[in-house]
Amino acid sequence: MTAIFRTVMGADFDRLHPELQRRFSVGLDSNTACTGTGVMHRVWRGRFTKPFLALGATRNILLSRSGTEIPFTIENVPYRDTFGRETVSFVRTFLFPSGVQRFDAQMVLDPRGDRVLDYLGTHQHLASELHPVAEPDGSLLIRSGDLHFREGPVDFRMPDALHARAEVRESFDDATGRFRIRVTVTSPVLGPVFGYEGSFTARYFDADTHGVRAGLRPVREEARQG
Repeated sequence: MTAIFRTVMGADFDRLHPELQRRFSVGLDSNTACTGTGVMHRVWRGRFTKPFLALGATRNILLSRSGTEIPFTIENVPYRDTFGRETVSFVRTFLFPSGVQRFDAQMVLDPRGDRVLDYLGTHQHLASELHPVAEPDGSLLIRSGDLHFREGPVDFRMPDALHARAEVRESFDDATGRFRIRVTVTSPVLGPVFGYEGSFTARYFDADTHGVRAGLRPVREEARQG
């Protein structure tokens, strides 16, 4: 099975920097897992967003803390979820002086094959469409699309006025041998919500040998797609 991001991006994937191609080829077919370790030089939050962020942080969806030079890890591990779908974890852990916070996502291929479906948090109540493209300099730009809330029989698309949009930019710095990442989340109502930027190095593992550690997968998995 072709890696999720390569499937979605098609020939555009080959325009990414080779190190980005390697990192975003993590999957069952390549039998590769990846852990990134580094520092977020800045983690910030917008004005008036703390209560909203604190609520999301209880389910590992958002970051309610801010700071500088925050140690950081990201775990990209492929597995099959309860419904048999190839899934790749994007579990980010931030070691703030005041405590640890996680921002969890599990990514699967959308049934349409032209976008990534990003399930957020410990219970996958939120599902966002992601649209990745290669930039002229070989970096990766990911923009979020529709956002759905799903709980029990409830399933609805979040209205635009309440929908925070994410933009992720990731590149590789040949001079330092480090990945660089910048994430911004903005809302049409609240304005800037939160974001972070920093750099990290990556280590790759045999996925079968590495396995999926306890606590990496969500508490509840959501079957609905698209």
